[in-house]
Amino acid sequence: MSKNKYLFPFILICSLFFMWAFLHNINSILIPHLKKVCQLSDTQSSLIDFAVYLGYFVIAIPAGLFCHRFGYKKAILCGLFLYAVGALIFLPAADNRSFGLFLLALFIAASGATFLETVANPYATILGKPDTSEQRLNFAQSFNGLGAFVAPLIGTHFILSGIEHSKAELDAMAARGELTAYLQTEANSLKMPYVVIAAVLTLIAIIFIFTKLPEPKDEHTTKFSLGIFRISHVRWAVIAEFFYVGSQVGVLSFFIRFSRYTANIPEKEAGDILAYGAMLGFMAGRFLGTFFMRYIKPARLLSLYATINIVLVIIAITTHGRTSVYAITATPFFMSIMFPTIFALGIKDLGEETKLASSFLVMSIIGGAFTPLMMGLISDNTGGNIQIAYIMPMICFAFILYFGLKGHKVKGITKPQAALA
Repeated sequence: MSKNKYLFPFILICSLFFMWAFLHNINSILIPHLKKVCQLSDTQSSLIDFAVYLGYFVIAIPAGLFCHRFGYKKAILCGLFLYAVGALIFLPAADNRSFGLFLLALFIAASGATFLETVANPYATILGKPDTSEQRLNFAQSFNGLGAFVAPLIGTHFILSGIEHSKAELDAMAARGELTAYLQTEANSLKMPYVVIAAVLTLIAIIFIFTKLPEPKDEHTTKFSLGIFRISHVRWAVIAEFFYVGSQVGVLSFFIRFSRYTANIPEKEAGDILAYGAMLGFMAGRFLGTFFMRYIKPARLLSLYATINIVLVIIAITTHGRTSVYAITATPFFMSIMFPTIFALGIKDLGEETKLASSFLVMSIIGGAFTPLMMGLISDNTGGNIQIAYIMPMICFAFILYFGLKGHKVKGITKPQAALA
């Protein structure tokens, strides 16, 4: 069978990794921006992440069942449609400066991204030889890293204004009747980026419509069942993915707040550090991780990276100034391989149960809703001390370390993967 048969489908699948990464990582810009536009507390602003990852939690299982019934291609098209609709809802949300409408838009967009992620992760692993599935998924996830880099870069330069007023200045503007106009100007900066996002998603959908995708042959019907958790490495992978996504979202979502708090860095400069430092490192880490796995077993590399990140977060919590900011900036490089590696190890040797396990792994992304929420609560209850709130990602990395050391081990599962048509 020709390897070229899978080349163009694999390229298209890689584009999906970029798109949902954009959705996730633009939140690091939306959180400080909507905090300003809608006058939110840290806890309230964490609901931006909560809306996105709640969408994953609610839609993951339906997306997996939809994919099983109707196939990969229709699931992808459904995901692209929902994502585009969510992006377009940003227009009325900005016009009305409605935080509730922004949250609805993010929930719908995330629902679409859930379809894409539920399909693309397992699809990338089966488009080739089973013994190189981790490397193939890490390569595809490198485009996720590209999206993670581009999102804060675009957000910093096309959404953030760089204007940061103190509470006293905002009160003075309100007294002069200028506050509403200022806040509306800030809200309007969201419109054009999300129109462009909707247009790009529509174009990708059109390409998929006219592309023939190979479909796996499932010889058995896999029904929804919690029985999948009888498999040890699936169970631990779901737990590890929950904590990984929580750590990633927690670290990045409050990065701009953290930079201002610990080193008094303005939002535009912090946004550039996030893009050119943290997320460029994340992207580079994906590509380098794929290379390193030729020589280091994926689970071992995962354990090493988790240990390094625990040390980096301890430095970030216990120091001040740019040292703490740079410690946090370094963590995404070592987070880069975590999601795809945990995912690939979690669905290893599952055969026809791969789709169901994939749904639960995507569902575990709900961890991205709870870690930022806990960080917001810690910050608001310690007088706005966002630095101490970073203890939450450190705890998350400890769970990932356990998975890399012991939890990933496959016990008694020898079923072959589904063959491609």
